[in-house]
Amino acid sequence: MGFLGGQEILLILLVLVLLFGAKKIPELAKGLGNGIKEFKSATKEADKEIGKDDSKKPGSGINS
Repeated sequence: MGFLGGQEILLILLVLVLLFGAKKIPELAKGLGNGIKEFKSATKEADKEIGKDDSKKPGSGINS
């Protein structure tokens, strides 16, 4: 249990079409994609900042 089969996915898609309409779904998907892209960008930027901070600390180098 835990994995979705083909019938469950079709049922979910059908419910989405009924709730939002066929014209609204591409707009929702585009907004979701943009949100994910922005989140990944912010995560990478935060990782870079953390990496810069770690390199300034003594003992954080490769030879320590």
